[in-house]
Amino acid sequence: MANQSTVSIPAQVISPAELLHHWQGHRQLTRRVIVAFPEDKLFSYSIGGMRTFAQLAEELTGLADGGITGIATGSWPQINALLHHSDLPLPAAKEEILQQWDVVTEKINALFPQIPLERFHDVEKAFGMYEGPVYASLLYLIDNEIHHRGQGYVYLRSLGIEPPPFWDRP
Repeated sequence: MANQSTVSIPAQVISPAELLHHWQGHRQLTRRVIVAFPEDKLFSYSIGGMRTFAQLAEELTGLADGGITGIATGSWPQINALLHHSDLPLPAAKEEILQQWDVVTEKINALFPQIPLERFHDVEKAFGMYEGPVYASLLYLIDNEIHHRGQGYVYLRSLGIEPPPFWDRP
């Protein structure tokens, strides 16, 4: 029979700093997908009735912005207050989408380090609809971005444009 170890095992697999790095790596890759789109195709091209990549980027921007606020403060915006569910028009240019993206990136970098470790296990109703632990909401934000970035890859390839390598995340 093996001896019982007296060493305690930490309750986390990765640190919050590592998780932030992972999330921001995905965000940097998605930003490169936005950059790869020709200006006109970003706002007009779709396949099979799916939304344009400009619309998807706006969804990702709104979710990340509202998500980091909710994760950091416990004050979650309602789903209809997010950019992709509002009546606000899409930005008119790729540069505007990238500027919004960069503002949210800096907000994430500022707020994420302030989140106490135990906060990730608080159970809340994210965006007024999705009840669960805060870490699950964060993982959803990352998963949703990967999903929509995959749509962007399909769009780019169908336009004859080689997308950035999916594994190339800093």
